[in-house]
Amino acid sequence: MIKITIGSKTFEIKEINVTIWNEFIHEQTDPKVASIYPEGMHMTIAEGLEPYGFNIRTATFNEPEHGLTENVLNETDVLIWWGHLVHDQVDDQIVERVYERVLNGMGLIVLHSGHFSKIFKKLMGTTCDLKWREADERTRLWVVDPAHPITNGIDEYIELEEEEMYGEFFDVPAPDRLIFISWFQGGEVFRSGCAYYRRLGKIFYFQPGHETYPTYHNEEIIKVIANAVKWAASPHGPTPTFGYAEPLEEID
Repeated sequence: MIKITIGSKTFEIKEINVTIWNEFIHEQTDPKVASIYPEGMHMTIAEGLEPYGFNIRTATFNEPEHGLTENVLNETDVLIWWGHLVHDQVDDQIVERVYERVLNGMGLIVLHSGHFSKIFKKLMGTTCDLKWREADERTRLWVVDPAHPITNGIDEYIELEEEEMYGEFFDVPAPDRLIFISWFQGGEVFRSGCAYYRRLGKIFYFQPGHETYPTYHNEEIIKVIANAVKWAASPHGPTPTFGYAEPLEEID
């Protein structure tokens, strides 16, 4: 059992089943990326999360059904998603499958360029577009909601020596909770940690993680992801029912 604290309440839940989905294309086609993530970003994230006691599996784009079969998703409490090159090639049936699981309680953590994934855009209902620049810039991710459990164990900010700049305007709905705002050396700012609720599902978008930088080797970045996993897997209320309903009381 794992203890999860939300506000003043502590819950005991079963071990959290995490699936880390990664395209795993950059690492096989770009020598620079391969030198940073020789076994893939998904494996680096998995190794970083291992000490937190999650049950971890990985899935990649070129596996049958992108590795996201019904059985895999049904056994997944939280899905972590990294994508970039082949957003448009992800099968719509798989996207719908993930979408339904999120609405029914599976957590979803979308990393970096996953903001343009079909699943994130479907859940947000917007273009999810932004401005960007790859210029080896220093960035600071400032905590703006220190009461949120995703910030547990994190200082006032996380500093990265090099990251891709993402800048406003970020075309997403206003977050249910804004947890991080990033500043970049070139002057831009960005809502880099956004939490959402969709029916029973909890979603966290986390900006850092460009493939040519060693971001997922950073322990603080991994700690945020681990905290987000615990938050996204925490218990929810009753499953809603829809359609015609018999009255609970006699109607005069």
